[in-house]
Amino acid sequence: MGAKTALLAFADGDIRSALLRATRSDRSETEALVRRVHPGYVVEPADDGTLFDDVNPPDDITYVTKLAGLELFCDWRLVFDPPSELPDHLRKAGAGRRIVMHGMHSVSGSLAFAVWENDVLIRSLSLSPGSGVQENIGEPFDFELPYWAGEHPVEPVPGWPDQGPYPLPFHPLQLGEEALRALFGFIVEGRPEPGDIDREAVHLHGFRVTDPSGAEQAAREALYAKVLQAMGPPQRFRMGPDGTMHEVSLDSF
Repeated sequence: MGAKTALLAFADGDIRSALLRATRSDRSETEALVRRVHPGYVVEPADDGTLFDDVNPPDDITYVTKLAGLELFCDWRLVFDPPSELPDHLRKAGAGRRIVMHGMHSVSGSLAFAVWENDVLIRSLSLSPGSGVQENIGEPFDFELPYWAGEHPVEPVPGWPDQGPYPLPFHPLQLGEEALRALFGFIVEGRPEPGDIDREAVHLHGFRVTDPSGAEQAAREALYAKVLQAMGPPQRFRMGPDGTMHEVSLDSF
């Protein structure tokens, strides 16, 4: 699974229904939304996109559409972990509406999603195989129940040695796809169903959004450098005659 999402929505009702009726939004209206969720930032035009290509936007890029009953953003700075820490200015931007946040990342295998109804957080979940369950607030939605009941365990990968039991009762990205379909009406990976949104048909306006002080960019680069240093040198594996994977040196290639 290689799915990554960074989604925040303010909705008057069902997000799927609004996306099914999607038309091209007005750029000036969407720019006003971007300035509202990123106060004090420099906002400049960028290439437009679609919901098919841009649920995982690059750094400093925001994609947004404003539809009847829905404002939808694709932006990693609007995804918070734990989700309950969504800042006040974003909760105020969605006041009295349904706020839905969804972020998953295939590198860490992490998932975080949350739903607010009429300014009340009714469900928040954050988990990853490395950190376990970081936040679990509210009653699970119906689509979650089979996962918590152990109906979707992660099976060992054939051939890899020294595999212990998976630290969670299910893979977060698998639940993440279920959450996407239930909350937004589409999936990123897997087999689409007849009622799923045609993501290529949903147009998004693109904007480059930057911190004028440069502090955010510097902090991000420092974090990336720290993560790369912690990762250490790459490991290489090859399947042996017995069908198991063995670590090999670069010299053996």
